[in-house]
Amino acid sequence: MTVETLDDLSIAYTPGVASVCMAIHADPAESYNLTNRGNTIAVVTDGSAVLGLGNIGAAAAMPVMEGKSILFKALGGVDAYPICVASQDSETIINTVRAIAPSLGGVNLEDIAAPKCFDIEAALQDLGIPVFHDDQHGTAIAVLAAVINSLAVTGRKIEDSTFVFAGAGAGGIASAKLLLDFGATNIILVDSVGIIHRGRTDLTPIKQSMLDITNPENRTGGIAEAMRGADVFIGLAVADMVTPQMVSSMAKDSIVFAMANPVPEIMPTWPRPPVPQWWGRAAATSAIRSTTAWSSPACSGGLSMPRPPA
Repeated sequence: MTVETLDDLSIAYTPGVASVCMAIHADPAESYNLTNRGNTIAVVTDGSAVLGLGNIGAAAAMPVMEGKSILFKALGGVDAYPICVASQDSETIINTVRAIAPSLGGVNLEDIAAPKCFDIEAALQDLGIPVFHDDQHGTAIAVLAAVINSLAVTGRKIEDSTFVFAGAGAGGIASAKLLLDFGATNIILVDSVGIIHRGRTDLTPIKQSMLDITNPENRTGGIAEAMRGADVFIGLAVADMVTPQMVSSMAKDSIVFAMANPVPEIMPTWPRPPVPQWWGRAAATSAIRSTTAWSSPACSGGLSMPRPPA
């Protein structure tokens, strides 16, 4: 509404808001109907894992959160506000989100380093509003969509294909789990040390939990050994870690998703056969971006779905 007269002012503020306040006091669920809460989310970060920039802190992460907020509004119609927390302590982040939750219809966790990102998201699931960690689930949705299309192009079935993930952080683990839910049976995860296998004693709890559902052959070695004979490479790691020789060692008509930002695991400039090649850079013709997931009406628009009583 516009405030041009004293009557407008009395409606927008006191005394008009008093009746609205009391209605919400009597029934907290009315906050979704009588305020903009239901179309408002916070984009929350501690700046500990920003894009390909690393741990740059809360203040330096602000431009990314502002950009994401703009895209939420432009593409999903949702009012989003950047919240950059000046602490990288998990409990502080959790308590901060809990404290501002009455203002929000949802929370988008963003650019929080693994493994604490898993614990933070899990701890906030009882808020009663959607809590979505984009680096996990936005990435996973985009990866699954690209996998479905690429398997169709190359005539493969997901249950018969071998997938290699370079990167076992938030995006890699969430994407692997979603592919398994969709029918994948042979996924190999590779972190900075090498293939995640049952002989490793240095694994974090989240990586340890993945041993029960990945690497059925208990393959060992590094990225070169993992890629040999594989059908699909999914890169969510670091620049220039894959060579043309590694790609050539994969199965015929292999699929390559090189999605590290801002520089991919292998550049699309080397001579290669005409098979599906996908990149994480927005400027690429064949780009896989989580933006297509988290900003879509299907995800962000879900804030307006009917809710149970508060």
